[in-house]
Amino acid sequence: MPGQCAAQASGEGLAAMVKPSPISPTVDFDRNGVQHGFLRLPYSRDDSAWGSVMIPVCVVRNGQGPAALLTGGNHGDEYEGPLALYDLARTLDPKDVSGTVIIVPAMNYPAFRAGTRTSPIDKGNMNRAFPGRPDGTVTEKITDYFQRELLPRADIVFDFHSGGRTLDFVPFCAAHILPDKGQEGKAFAAVEAFSAPFSVKMLEIDAVGMYDTAAEEMGKVFVTTELGGGGTSRAETVRIARRGIMNVLRHEGIVKGSVDKHSTRWLDMPSGDCFAFAEEDGMIETMVDLGEAVEAGAVIARIHSTGRTGQAPQEIRAKMSGLLAARHFPGLVKAGDCVSVVAVE
Repeated sequence: MPGQCAAQASGEGLAAMVKPSPISPTVDFDRNGVQHGFLRLPYSRDDSAWGSVMIPVCVVRNGQGPAALLTGGNHGDEYEGPLALYDLARTLDPKDVSGTVIIVPAMNYPAFRAGTRTSPIDKGNMNRAFPGRPDGTVTEKITDYFQRELLPRADIVFDFHSGGRTLDFVPFCAAHILPDKGQEGKAFAAVEAFSAPFSVKMLEIDAVGMYDTAAEEMGKVFVTTELGGGGTSRAETVRIARRGIMNVLRHEGIVKGSVDKHSTRWLDMPSGDCFAFAEEDGMIETMVDLGEAVEAGAVIARIHSTGRTGQAPQEIRAKMSGLLAARHFPGLVKAGDCVSVVAVE
């Protein structure tokens, strides 16, 4: 039909216009065994005319089977994921694998090296830059490669997060409520297998350009975490990350062995009322500790003016009852910063 032919021609034209990714892997994703290499992105800079960004990658493959794409360092100041994944890349034996495990411990490698949330090269927030562009900024080139080359290879995508330098969370594993209930059910089954102290049905307040969204729109099972924060890691949260990722791989049938189940408390974030934001700059006083019960209307934080004495603090009140799942971490806060997240058990 004429309309169909026009649409087909338009699609072919768009495909012809899409440039290839400038990133070249030094590993073969279809080869059996263990490979340690890089995703090499040419990047000309002042101190290296023909330089490159070298993103570490590991592929562990043993024949046919499901594929897992495991990532950390989407934000460069979050460390439980990289610690767990560098360790997994070093220790995972292909004899225990049925299928493929692709490990990228630090997606936003420039940000990871700098210890910052966003890239020091282009200030790109990788988790807001999907689907990316092959001819865009460094961050957009990396997200484009994940969008077009890595995500299509995966059946399950697991992306580690924590609070970074500005937030601190109760340690939880999470997935999103989705229109496709089959896809949603698989994701929550993987969350349960991870067996973090808390498990969350996640609500995003800013989902545009997210890695999560890119994976879910492809029909992939997507699972994530928030494991502590404060720009560091704790022994407890790293143990949760290491045990949990092996549990998920075993649950998916990719790695041999049984799931090491621990009890988890399920939380829900049912609406935007979960989140509270500062309306002025100042010094924050947390009135409730992480994991403690919160009643609707209760003061959960106070923001003290630092410009002069004698001013009453701004009170931040909970809009709903639940428990405190996250809080602002640094002692100073700016207007617009998220100061707390309340979840319902």
